[in-house]
Amino acid sequence: MVRAATLVARTLWGEWQGIVADPVRRLRRRGLTGLSLAFLAAFGVIFFHDLAQRPAGARLVWLVGGVTADLPLWLALLRTPVSLFVPALDLPVWAGITQLFLAFALAELVLGRVRTLAVAYAATLAGTLAVRVMLALGPGWWGLGLPSQVGRVLDTGPSAAVVGLFTYLSVVRRAPVVFALTGGSMVWESVAVPNLAGREHLIAVGLALVLGLLHGRRLPGLPRLRSRAAATGPLPLRARRQDEAAGAGPETSGKVTVSGRGT
Repeated sequence: MVRAATLVARTLWGEWQGIVADPVRRLRRRGLTGLSLAFLAAFGVIFFHDLAQRPAGARLVWLVGGVTADLPLWLALLRTPVSLFVPALDLPVWAGITQLFLAFALAELVLGRVRTLAVAYAATLAGTLAVRVMLALGPGWWGLGLPSQVGRVLDTGPSAAVVGLFTYLSVVRRAPVVFALTGGSMVWESVAVPNLAGREHLIAVGLALVLGLLHGRRLPGLPRLRSRAAATGPLPLRARRQDEAAGAGPETSGKVTVSGRGT
């Protein structure tokens, strides 16, 4: 019993340090500029939500960020980055903005802007493409396929990105409680209320889980590719390296090259 309590206490303390204390320390060092991506994401959702309240604005939002599975693939890919900031019409937008800001803020402080955007976009794109695969399978396939009418359902919102970021952070920072509250809740949602959003959330959780496990690891063949690229670099660079390996310095190598070119 004491060991179990000690393990739980250590786990909670580690999560507090990794998910709360460390980001707060980084925020103190960087100031509000460390949350620029989070503010931009929240402002984007508010902007598109306000724009969609008018008929002309709603049409414009659809043209730039509306994604359905029956759209041509190239058009869906073109709209997907914007669709991440177009809130779903049937969900409370202010609750979504709070979750969005928290997810992007923590990820931006811990992972940096580039990785945060990459994980968020990858989670959103994975869900969008997975729906097309499910539609191609059709009804059946042990419940994996989807009927064709689902292709007309509007697929927008930052929820997949938020779920993906929380899952990625929980894996990278070894936070099982956060993972259970985010990834576990998405699994429960997809079972309790089976819908398109639930499926996309599961895809986002799965992708973020894999990306989190691969975080900080080098690909097996990457060092070999780098050494091969260095060995087969541009001809002058290779010649210089060969001269230096043979004992000739850079200046000697340069003189020989000029002399040879003159003759």
